Amino acid sequence: MKTMLAPLAAIFLASAAHAGEAMPKAPLDVTAPGPQGDLAGTLIPPADGQPTVLIIPGSGPTDRDGNSPMGVTAASYRLLAEALQEQGIGSLRIDKRGMFGSKAAIADANKVSVDAYAGDVAKWVEVARQKTGAECIWLLGHSEGGLIALEAAQTPQGICGVVLVASVGRTLGDTLREQLRANPANAPILDEAMATIAVLEAGERVSADGMHPALISLFAPAVQGFLIDLMSRDPAAMAGDLTVPALIVAGGKDIQTPPADAEALAKGQPAAAMVVIEDMNHVLKAVEGDGRAANIATYSDSSVPIHPELVEVVSGFVTSRSD
Repeated sequence: MKTMLAPLAAIFLASAAHAGEAMPKAPLDVTAPGPQGDLAGTLIPPADGQPTVLIIPGSGPTDRDGNSPMGVTAASYRLLAEALQEQGIGSLRIDKRGMFGSKAAIADANKVSVDAYAGDVAKWVEVARQKTGAECIWLLGHSEGGLIALEAAQTPQGICGVVLVASVGRTLGDTLREQLRANPANAPILDEAMATIAVLEAGERVSADGMHPALISLFAPAVQGFLIDLMSRDPAAMAGDLTVPALIVAGGKDIQTPPADAEALAKGQPAAAMVVIEDMNHVLKAVEGDGRAANIATYSDSSVPIHPELVEVVSGFVTSRSD
């Protein structure tokens, strides 16, 4: 593990060592009010006097456990929540509006915005405060969820601080360009993809008529409104506007949001603590070697535990700031 603030990280680890002595409490199904129906989540209550972390999921149809029908069954959020519970730390993991247990919250899950998701987070913060009796709740955003956490924390009432894990640090347009160019197999569609990104960045929609089939899933008309919204956001600038404590955690084996994203966030918010866990990938698992196949294999394997250093750093940060 490499840290930019080694003394602070050492405090995190020391604090975490004293956090997990109470008996664990059973998970609870909880709801929050959505626009048309309830939002759904799972609360693991904290040990007495310990903090609670609200886990905000990443992009696409990702459920409260960190799984997706797109082939991701790593259960990263569930495993993280269970590991935090061993430290006495509570957690609330949630289904996004219009999806899974929150399906009734909105008729069309694609008709969303960053502001709408951030509004849902604010409601979940209040639910967590009521259920736990805590004065404030920590936000932990993973991947795209980091952007939602940043937006929610612009109004910091009831929020202790923000933990950004494998989070985007550059604009979505720049991120997509880098990811598409990194795969040689995309060469035949690269020009069309770059042109489409430029149009969306300008705030305009792109017709799917004649679009290469390989790009339809990425730039489907149904999600273009949300993509345009995302592309208008600068995560580093949003991080710079934070008035609450922040921890930025990156994985050295992350092939989706590499440490460069964390560095961009840290440049935007120099007061944040930053940690790079060298062998952690995007689904928060340890990966041996540099092979892509071994890395991707963890995306569909819930038997691989969450990276223990991630648990130590997160638990140490939130407990040391909650004393």
